[in-house]
Amino acid sequence: MISVIQKKNRKFKEINYYQNHDVSNYFLLPFRFQKINSKTEILVNEVGDFLLVPVGTAEQIILKKLDKIKDEDLYLDLISNFFISEEVIPPLLNILEARYRTKKSFLDHFTALHIFVISLRCEHTCHYCQVSRVTENKDEFDMSLYHIDEGIKIMMHSPNPHITMEFQGGEALLAFNNIKYAVLKAKEEALLYEKHMTFVICTNLAPLTDDMLPFIKEHNIMISSSLDGPAFIHNQNRHRPQRNSYEVTIEGLNKCRAILGEDNISALLTTTNLSLDYPTEIVEEYVKQGFSNIFLRPISPYGFATYNEKKNKYQTEKFLTFYKSAFEKIIDYNKKGYYIREDYATVILKKILTSFPVGYVDLQSPAGMINNVIVFNYDGKIYASDEARMLAEMNDFTFQLGILGQSTYNEIFYGKKAMEIAENWTNESLAGCSECAFQSYCGADPVLNHATQGNMYGYRPTNVFCQKNMEIIRYLFDLMEDKSIEKIFRSWITGHSE
Repeated sequence: MISVIQKKNRKFKEINYYQNHDVSNYFLLPFRFQKINSKTEILVNEVGDFLLVPVGTAEQIILKKLDKIKDEDLYLDLISNFFISEEVIPPLLNILEARYRTKKSFLDHFTALHIFVISLRCEHTCHYCQVSRVTENKDEFDMSLYHIDEGIKIMMHSPNPHITMEFQGGEALLAFNNIKYAVLKAKEEALLYEKHMTFVICTNLAPLTDDMLPFIKEHNIMISSSLDGPAFIHNQNRHRPQRNSYEVTIEGLNKCRAILGEDNISALLTTTNLSLDYPTEIVEEYVKQGFSNIFLRPISPYGFATYNEKKNKYQTEKFLTFYKSAFEKIIDYNKKGYYIREDYATVILKKILTSFPVGYVDLQSPAGMINNVIVFNYDGKIYASDEARMLAEMNDFTFQLGILGQSTYNEIFYGKKAMEIAENWTNESLAGCSECAFQSYCGADPVLNHATQGNMYGYRPTNVFCQKNMEIIRYLFDLMEDKSIEKIFRSWITGHSE
């Protein structure tokens, strides 16, 4: 975003000032740069303001070869956007400070999202599942009412006035009675603690029954489901004994839309090796089902997903090829008048094109774990993020923060383990991130670093998180040089087609 600040009382100086003044007499302010394509590079300042300029411009600026008269437009853009300054301490520095605070204001209220793993039971046997699911008759793997109560106590102690309570599994609807108990209990406590509650159920929709929907509607509970594409992909990815997971999902989606409304039902895609060959077909399926958004996400390298490498493991480059092909189809739909956005790109674009923070936990610095999300497992163990819980299913408890009913709020959120994680969750202080032009638009992921590279700090040159995000961000800027595509991107941010 280019933010131009003009002085109302700017006065023209006498001509001899320009004739005799040293054109290179300016001071460099912190900014980073990156080549976007063969002709264009990007300059990005400390708050994420950017300028797209011809290749070689950064070198010209840094070597102070910029000509104030010949390059007047660029010079003024650099001054007004805090890339350079004619004074050691730039005028209006307080404005830059305020904008930086705004970008980081997601930290002001601390943890919002509280995930309750309400059950490990599931009647699907998806080959990419990240948790150690159990058969649906084993109700001892449901979260106990005691642990639900203790989780709600911790949740209510969050300083954030806006709290999201999300139910995950296994298959959450198999423990629907416990969900009902938790929702009623949380709403009762929220009145006492003056919290505004949002509820989400993550479900494959197979156990959904007609008698569940009135309660879901009454308490305005959002439904988050999964749709991996057409039937031949979805049924292959998400196994059921009847081989009908697609049919069941579509029936459930339609039922939820009819009762709950369009805005209270969403679907997520998980990209497997099978999916990589069908980017266009997957996007077409989402359009066929009437969705206005799609989230193109790779498989997370945790839990059961790591055991079936043939179906689940692929190089980041292959995912990026899939992503771009699907993205081109999405752009094509928008150009033809059908509004559909890609959610991951939309999060990044909000960080690029607005001055406001984004709540998406995977693209925050400091990282969203603990700061924005906490996970209460069915057995009472507390984890720093959902991925940390998945890692624990592989008997790696590096990111366990405590146990419900035993650990205090301060021990969980400010204890030794939280402090250890905090040393590695800010991309401003990580080698390879600190100097990256895309730092403002990206985040940090100590759990992924630990899982894939053996430590929380990570190594950026071979880091899959870094490889994916750097290329997607570069790709978005490359596309944005086309003003018609930039217009589409801005419509995604506002949520309204142009």
